[in-house]
Amino acid sequence: MISSPRVDTSIPGLDAILGGGLPEHRLYLVEGDPGTGKTTLALQFLLAGVRRGEPALYVTLSETHDELRAVAESHGWSLDGVAIHELSSDASLRADTQYTVFHPSEVELGDTMNTVMATLERVRPRRVVFDSLSEMRLLARDPLRYRRQILALKQFFGGHDCTVLLLDDRTAPGGDLQLQSLAHGVVRLETLLPEFGGARRRLRVIKLRGVAYTEGYHDYMIRTGGLDVFPRLVAAEHNVPYARETVASGVPALDALVGGGLVRGTSTLIMGPAGSGKSLLASHFVYAAAARGERAAVFIFDEGIGTYFAGTSGVGLDMPGLANAGRLTVQQIDPAELSPGEFVARVRESVERDDARVVMIDSLNGYLSAMPDERLLSLHLHELFSYLRQRGVLTISIMSQHGMLGHMQSPIDVSYLADAVIMLRFFEAQGAIRKAISMVKRRAGSHESTIRELHIASSGITVGEPLTSFRGILTGVPQFDPRGPSDGEPAR
Repeated sequence: MISSPRVDTSIPGLDAILGGGLPEHRLYLVEGDPGTGKTTLALQFLLAGVRRGEPALYVTLSETHDELRAVAESHGWSLDGVAIHELSSDASLRADTQYTVFHPSEVELGDTMNTVMATLERVRPRRVVFDSLSEMRLLARDPLRYRRQILALKQFFGGHDCTVLLLDDRTAPGGDLQLQSLAHGVVRLETLLPEFGGARRRLRVIKLRGVAYTEGYHDYMIRTGGLDVFPRLVAAEHNVPYARETVASGVPALDALVGGGLVRGTSTLIMGPAGSGKSLLASHFVYAAAARGERAAVFIFDEGIGTYFAGTSGVGLDMPGLANAGRLTVQQIDPAELSPGEFVARVRESVERDDARVVMIDSLNGYLSAMPDERLLSLHLHELFSYLRQRGVLTISIMSQHGMLGHMQSPIDVSYLADAVIMLRFFEAQGAIRKAISMVKRRAGSHESTIRELHIASSGITVGEPLTSFRGILTGVPQFDPRGPSDGEPAR
């Protein structure tokens, strides 16, 4: 891979995907349907050059000077320092001279190209945006002439040390592969429209000659201030050394049940029906870690922050106090408005910027709602859990199962991704609905195989003795057996 000087786009996520920015003095194609943010990206690219004292030029066939300024003002930008040239305002293209960009049979492409080159000679820009190629395609009338003119532009720009973005709205039938072959790099912007919720946007670098870039799709958002790009998570790139140690919950019986506590650098899945105490159980580990001085992060999909604080305060956990002390961050996630890539970016920010050592995700059901299909959920979670493992973070995720008593069903099986699985159940006994807790899996060492009763009260949670007098607790309707287990028979 080459090591040439780079030109930053002022979009940190995109520069990271490109391996540090765009190699300078080259021509790049940015293609996407209308509304994908091509103009916004182009303006960010030019304004980054202006801040460095570089001359910048925006050549437009599709938008007016006032329209471009309106786009800039919507993001809080000023276009001072950016030269804007409207080809549609040139005398050679006015209606009274019988030329129009919308009637290619009446227009000579050569006049347009001469105007562009004259402007370049006058401004001498280091960064150039040409918007858009669809009008030039109409002017050219045939593919051969169009290709020759783009090639002439490429050679001209190359001789003037310009880094150029060509914008294309993909109006060519079947895609413009010829244009992609001429460009040094190609970035495609796409918009996805789910059946519910806001539009999802993603980009892909199709090619970038001589550069090791991050392949695949990357989510991005258009916000006030420009594009915010979230590079696809590659867990293998984030391996750091850490001390493998046990994280206790502060509840002795619970810690004994799970083998002394949960291990740092592992992921634990807590499963059970709604209302069985999954969030409160996980919150005890979060609270204990933050109370010891560690930093923790909680991501809530299914309830509001106020509801979460009220629920945890009801069992004696002062989560608001830890949040005010800066040792705990709680973020409410709206899966209808947040892409999976942005959620991963928030988790990474908590780990890498805020140094969170415990991360709680409540719940995977809400995360599933943000995904286009179940198969992708497993892939995203695999990378996310692998990343958190390699950063030495204890991850606690929650999944609500369908049903209340009897057979439970999960919306998707992700138990194989977790290093430890804790299962909660309701069961009926002596005219009351009770809760049971058991640990069914732990990769990092031994654990109890017993089923114990879980109590939730204002003083916190307590874990009772093994339920040896019942059989079939996990079915929801156990049978009472006062004799307990027979000799040599394990407790149930």
